Amino acid sequence: MDGNDIGKCPIMHGGNTAAGKSNMDWWPNALNLDILHQHDTKTNPMGPDFDYREEVKKLDFEALKKDMRALMKDSQDWWPADWGHYGGLMIRMSWHAAGSYRVSDGRGGGATGNQRFAPLNSWPDNVSLDKARRLLWPIKKKYGNKVSWSDLIVLAGTIAYEDMGLKTYGFAFGRADIWHPETDTYWGSEKEWLAPSDERYENVDDPSTMENPLAAVQMGLIYVNPEGVNGQPDPLKTGAQVRETFARMAMDDEETVALTAGGHTVGKCHGNGDASLLGPDPEAADVDQQGFGWANPNETGKGRYTVTSGIEGAWTTHPTKWDNGYFYLLFNYEWELKKSPAGAWQWEPIDIKEEDKPVDVEDPSIRYNPIMTDADMAMKMDPVYREISEKFYKNPDYFSEVFARAWFKLTHRDMGPRTRYIGPDAPQEDLIWQDPVPAGSTSYDVEAVKAKIAASGLSLADMVATAWDSARTFRGSDMRGGANGARIRLAPQKDWEGNEPERLARVLAVLEPIAAETGASVADVIVLAGNLGVEQAAKAAGVQIDVPFAPGRGDATDEMTDAESFDVLEPLADGYRNWLKKDYIVSPEELMLDRTQLMGLTANEMTVLVGGMRVMGTNHGGTSHGVFTDKEGALTTDFFVNLTDMANRWQKAEDGTYEIRDRKTDAVKWTATRMDLVFGSNSILRAYAEVYAQDDNKEKFVKDFVAAWTKVMNADRFDLRG
Repeated sequence: MDGNDIGKCPIMHGGNTAAGKSNMDWWPNALNLDILHQHDTKTNPMGPDFDYREEVKKLDFEALKKDMRALMKDSQDWWPADWGHYGGLMIRMSWHAAGSYRVSDGRGGGATGNQRFAPLNSWPDNVSLDKARRLLWPIKKKYGNKVSWSDLIVLAGTIAYEDMGLKTYGFAFGRADIWHPETDTYWGSEKEWLAPSDERYENVDDPSTMENPLAAVQMGLIYVNPEGVNGQPDPLKTGAQVRETFARMAMDDEETVALTAGGHTVGKCHGNGDASLLGPDPEAADVDQQGFGWANPNETGKGRYTVTSGIEGAWTTHPTKWDNGYFYLLFNYEWELKKSPAGAWQWEPIDIKEEDKPVDVEDPSIRYNPIMTDADMAMKMDPVYREISEKFYKNPDYFSEVFARAWFKLTHRDMGPRTRYIGPDAPQEDLIWQDPVPAGSTSYDVEAVKAKIAASGLSLADMVATAWDSARTFRGSDMRGGANGARIRLAPQKDWEGNEPERLARVLAVLEPIAAETGASVADVIVLAGNLGVEQAAKAAGVQIDVPFAPGRGDATDEMTDAESFDVLEPLADGYRNWLKKDYIVSPEELMLDRTQLMGLTANEMTVLVGGMRVMGTNHGGTSHGVFTDKEGALTTDFFVNLTDMANRWQKAEDGTYEIRDRKTDAVKWTATRMDLVFGSNSILRAYAEVYAQDDNKEKFVKDFVAAWTKVMNADRFDLRG
């Protein structure tokens, strides 16, 4: 052996570690399609036949809850419970899983078990939650496939509240686990944890200027900095950030006060030590830590010596009991700023009675001052929050009721409609934030409806575009939007620029009477009209095909619709209809990827849908960009054939669009946008485009288009999924 070879690594680096550069490192401006490739079936160990939503129905729900309640007081030596009760820790775990939800794009939240993976498992705000999840492992091991991690993580907080005396509003099972981090979720552009919040605001003094779609004020926090804006205490400024952040979590002022107070009625903060001495987070820790992070060298490193937020102390006198103690202490004492043992800013009461102090987590003979964070003090100093807090203080039962409902909303908002709830404790009440839709009829004559639509005089483009606009709002991130409910005919959707209000009103004026005459819902008629248009386009291309249709959609009413909450679903761009509301910092093709991922489509499905929508002439406003065919209205492969034809050349026009010119004559043959040409320029998308440009795949294209189209039309038909 050559002596120079001794000690050399026997494997090639880069392909199996983070050390090698990725394509995005080499070409940072390239279009990254990874957002469409996550959660590939290869990452799922359960196999294609496993259906969690069917499996969880077999669960012994009462036995699981009994075991969860027993866990709350089963203090473990390796991570002892504060005051012998894990309630505060479990609530924080559930809160931080669910509280990452933001209404703007529906991403985040607790419905996927994403807290198990980086970056969430290693966020500074999630210190010690690795211990909470590990405490749940024996229960997960026992019940196995019948309960998901995501259900278990969210359930833990609800059972904790019940065990400490709160009458909860209910709990629903049905959250299926993912097996890979959600790389589609944008948590911010910062390059370091807890970077100053100025980086995500145009003006940090104006919380409304926080970058969309973010809700948390700093990288690595769930919502606001407990010490104040950028760590500088000022309850009024913090209150303003709390209001904006909780609004972006879909909460109003009353819900915000209830959640803040209710979340801090139990448990404590931990800061009895030097936070700078903590070891690496779980994702950075060495293999001997076995998924644990933040090793604490301070004394025992646990119990009274635990360090998480750096703030130290409990908010209430009895931190393992649901009561009104939070408001009692907040309003009956004056508070002053002090520093915790870890050096964090916290508020402590002046001249507090000894009996109002909480006892030490290990030794009940020792009492300490309670504490409040800057956000807690905002509940007293912000005029609106104070009025609500005083109301809660005077009426504890009302506080408990509002909190129970707000907690349910926090932990279930990203599950979608009530029809997706599973289990005996799922509430039966329809709540406005669930976007309720009444059941629709299935007893009408579908073929008779199609015949009336066909005789109505509507154009193919009108039928297809209207159905698409109705369905494209669906987002799998929180199961909102979609064609069911026909909310495209209600405010605010009927007035969205992307829905072409004048054209939409004209089409609805034709379709609504057909629904009334036949007993079908307007929602079904809209989708059926789109399907008919696709069938007509396929026939014009020489392919006879029936587009699958399942009746049963209902029609929502204005009373069932929280119009303001639907504002966030408004499309600002739609690559499928070649439309951009205005120029954004993000490229049009990236906006198209975002919409595609929210609809649950793959890169190939996106490709086939865009190509088909173009040749059917469904562009917003009837523009001709990307309509690479002289047979508009026929579901041909012409978009791909002409995009890849080397008899053409491509150049940018003065108005920012593009021209496709004949190489020999230099005549302009077609015009295009970036959202058209990316299917020829991006190597992955071009590979898909070339499949459909082949001479032998004309029929395959139509079949693939119909399959993808049907997937979009049925995206919100949870009744069809089981």
